[in-house]
Amino acid sequence: MKIALAQLNYHIGNFEANTKKIIETIQAAKQKGADLVVFAELAICGYPPRDFLEFDDFISLCDQAAHEIAAHCVGIACIVGLPIKNDIPQGKDLFNAAYFIEDGKIKSTVKKALLPTYDVFDEYRYFEPATDFKCINFRGKKIALTICEDLWNINDNPLYVSNPMDELIKEQPDMMINIAASPFSYTHDDERIQVLGDNAKKYNLPVFYVNQVGAQTEIIFDGGSLVFDADGAMKAEMKYFEEDLQVFDLEEILNVRNKYPKMERLTDIEQIHDALVLGIKDYFGKSGFKQAVLGLSGGIDSAVVCALACSALGAENVMAVLMPSQYSSDHSVQDALDLANNIGCKHEIIAIKDVAEQFDHILAPAFKGLPFDLAEENIQARIRGIINMAMSNKFGYILLNTSNKSECAVGYGTLYGDMCGAIGVIGDVYKTQVFELARFINKEREIIPVNTIVKPPSAELRPDQKDSDSLPEYDVLDTILYQHIEKKQGSKAIIAQGFDEALVRRILKMVNIAEFKRYQTPPILRVSPKAFGMGRRMPIVGKYMA
Repeated sequence: MKIALAQLNYHIGNFEANTKKIIETIQAAKQKGADLVVFAELAICGYPPRDFLEFDDFISLCDQAAHEIAAHCVGIACIVGLPIKNDIPQGKDLFNAAYFIEDGKIKSTVKKALLPTYDVFDEYRYFEPATDFKCINFRGKKIALTICEDLWNINDNPLYVSNPMDELIKEQPDMMINIAASPFSYTHDDERIQVLGDNAKKYNLPVFYVNQVGAQTEIIFDGGSLVFDADGAMKAEMKYFEEDLQVFDLEEILNVRNKYPKMERLTDIEQIHDALVLGIKDYFGKSGFKQAVLGLSGGIDSAVVCALACSALGAENVMAVLMPSQYSSDHSVQDALDLANNIGCKHEIIAIKDVAEQFDHILAPAFKGLPFDLAEENIQARIRGIINMAMSNKFGYILLNTSNKSECAVGYGTLYGDMCGAIGVIGDVYKTQVFELARFINKEREIIPVNTIVKPPSAELRPDQKDSDSLPEYDVLDTILYQHIEKKQGSKAIIAQGFDEALVRRILKMVNIAEFKRYQTPPILRVSPKAFGMGRRMPIVGKYMA
């Protein structure tokens, strides 16, 4: 038996495009000699559909698409994920399910049992968990088909009280097939390989795993579909951040148990880079947008975002707006110009000194002679936000936000100023990682000026300002933030690692009191195990300080 894994990029709610892509892939798999082609979790509607699932018409369109797909499954079978109705009144109205289709008909239905409701997942909001488990018979073989999380309850701290495979193994299946929508983080590929290999070893069965690829707003799927033999040895690893279709011979997987040559792993920064480029590309492509605008300050954050956007959209589709103030240094303006010239994007220079002075003039009576402070600094940032949005409105550009995770964490940014935008490109990338990204972008030639990378970071909103005037050095700050955000460590645990107590408490207080700002920021492309946004939900007015 030959099994094709179809790793595709779906578009949530775009039934026409998804169905067409699935049907074309069925035909391609058939031409490659496949007997069975396997698609991802909720492939027909795209993942995660969220509250689209509450519309009856949405579910009906899924069903119509499934029957259209079934008509093309002649001479080849397929497995495809979709939401289906729960006919029993008790419980949720839907199941997260998969159809097994053969000879033009839906022959079997498998329902997901373990419904993740943590981090970016919210499946129990919509779906009823399965309680019945049966293998699928196909061409003399028994398939234990599971959906994503159903294979993840295999560690020292299980989230669920049961395992679907513990029931399916009683029917003595010949293989496991798992269809998934497994979001990217730069640590997740290694975890995925470990979990799937452990399943293969535990049940002594080969595993065929297919993941989707592509970005859905802030969530990015990296692909990386996998095949393991019954010893838990990885036999195949499909492309990352790209669509892919590969065919595997079951008999070879069952009987030729040799170690798969380990492919070279991407570094964390390489993964983050590729994920962000894909995230920008799909955000624009799936939304029908073509051109981006961003403020280019001469600093490293905007330089990295500009370079990523040009990779994703083409330099001709990126507008960089330089908005120097009276506090902008000559070298910052030159650094921004050098980047625009190096990369070939469009640019405009719109000075804000006169506008800022007009604000000073009209606010002088109300400010009653009080000294220059944060108010005047934020006015400059908001002037820049207005200019960026004016360019967006006038020319149809979509504004990219350039705030990094370190700034987002401690509230080092101006609401309605540098924190505005349609999508946060590096809001899940710590400042120290931004420097690594810049060096990676420059690996073949200088795109980001060296001076941008080596100079001390500054918002340049007052004379001789540096980020270190308000924040700890970024290598220290980011280490503490990582322990608190990704590792969920409170102040006592972090202090016990040797960090200064006053510094730790100051940083964690900044994180907590900045929550109201993060509620008003754009969606942030998720690349870490714990990103701001839907994956980290904190109360704004809570008193608890970790």
